[in-house]
Amino acid sequence: MPKHFGAATKERAVRMVAEQVVEYGSLTKTCAAVGAKLGISKETVRGWARQAQVDAGTREGMTSSEREEIKALKARVRRLEEDNAILRSAATFIAGELDPRSR
Repeated sequence: MPKHFGAATKERAVRMVAEQVVEYGSLTKTCAAVGAKLGISKETVRGWARQAQVDAGTREGMTSSEREEIKALKARVRRLEEDNAILRSAATFIAGELDPRSR
């Protein structure tokens, strides 16, 4: 089961990576070292560091705010589709009840 880390832990790890990347020469090596110090997987730290770079605008990709907006929009679309399905069913039922041939 995946571990969940708090915002403070993520911020600390990202800050450590940013400070130490010059010493290690590559993002992967830096993330491995920072992850070992904090007891976190190097891939987890690398993902946080890459997302921080995207959010800062130094790397191409989708920012965290864009991801949250897309997630909220998908949830809204799903709710609207469910509402439409309910309304469609109700309309079909009412049309059947009002049909004089069904009496």
